Amino acid sequence: MDKSIERRILAAVDDNSDQQTAFLADLVSHPSTRGQEQSAQTHMADALAERGYAVDRWQIDVDAIRHLPGFSPVIGSYADAVNVVGTHRSRSNKGRSLILNGHIDVVPAGPLEMWETPPFSPKVDGDWLYGRGAGDMKAGLVANLFALDALRSAGFAPAADLFFQSVVEEECTGNGALACLERGYKADAVLIPEPFDETLVKAQTGVIWFQVHLQGLPTHVAYAGDGANAIEAAVPLINALHGLEKRWNASENRHHAFAHHEHALNLNVGKIVGGDWPSSVPAWCVFDVRMGVFPGQDMAAARADIEATLMQAAEENSFLKANKPKVVYHGFMAEGYALSDDRSEPALSAIKTLGDAHRVVNDRELEQMAITCTTDTRFFGLYANTPALVYGPHAEAIHGFNERVSLESVNRVTKATALFIANWCGLEPV
Repeated sequence: MDKSIERRILAAVDDNSDQQTAFLADLVSHPSTRGQEQSAQTHMADALAERGYAVDRWQIDVDAIRHLPGFSPVIGSYADAVNVVGTHRSRSNKGRSLILNGHIDVVPAGPLEMWETPPFSPKVDGDWLYGRGAGDMKAGLVANLFALDALRSAGFAPAADLFFQSVVEEECTGNGALACLERGYKADAVLIPEPFDETLVKAQTGVIWFQVHLQGLPTHVAYAGDGANAIEAAVPLINALHGLEKRWNASENRHHAFAHHEHALNLNVGKIVGGDWPSSVPAWCVFDVRMGVFPGQDMAAARADIEATLMQAAEENSFLKANKPKVVYHGFMAEGYALSDDRSEPALSAIKTLGDAHRVVNDRELEQMAITCTTDTRFFGLYANTPALVYGPHAEAIHGFNERVSLESVNRVTKATALFIANWCGLEPV
């Protein structure tokens, strides 16, 4: 790329930075937890339409995607699950096409009194913008949008088709990204700016969500010895699952990208409910579990191992032996994905192009890392034969209290993204 054009693009990012911060704060103010994303999606759809992109907004149809590889089982209705895609069509089509993907959904805020400032009343303090979803990952969505704005301010548009995706469901299934594939959105590469500290994610673990349902025998607490406490019965099962976690993390079972990571796969008992009355022995209990899997790990075998582990533990418990636990899968059934395993020309070229852009902005090489969680890249990399790159800003306390994102980092990511688009797609005059 001509250095003068490069300088114009970078300057345009800086010129738009105040507007970008204001847009991000406005977007964070929409409390887009699962099922409540519509107002934030309207905000994104309006912003795309105002910029002249063709906007596609649709409700996810579970029946249209449930047969596809990568589908995660769901509980409840999808009547409130809406995706938004803005499309730029190139006049010349001399470059390579691109998907800019990001998720609009955020995790629950938790007890509000444990936040220093309200989670959906964003606050700027120095370099930090605070609020739920500021880092994960509305800053990335906004970086995508304002990278395109910078190209336009510099007088250019991508010289290839480009699809800007704002999806739901990333935090629990990934079915929003899958629905984009089902709808026909495909490209030569994908960039997802998840908040991983301006590094390239070379590999990610997969995730399985499941519930364990237990039934006990209720009695008055005065006769507790005659009953069976369903909540306490969960304890040996949880202990058994942690044994499975240790076994899966053993060095001989690790994917090579995680060879030096002692504990890449994390099991989390994230929720437990049960019982009906303090003075009654609880007759029921349900606990929710999240478990990681390595790239390449067979999902059917993983499910079978989970179920066998629970049943073996049940056999060792006098009550559970006759009252077997029931396993219900809901939410993530996500395979791991390793970009580093893709040695194709498109993947190597996309990585180099992003690395070059990062080097211009930061004057250092682009580092790579393996992460112990999942992103939507798996859909494109595993099921659409498309290299999918994760590269986003520095954020802190994502999924926690006082989540925040570095605005200087957002600025650098926006610059690198703009240069990546320019070099990957090519440029044509607006």
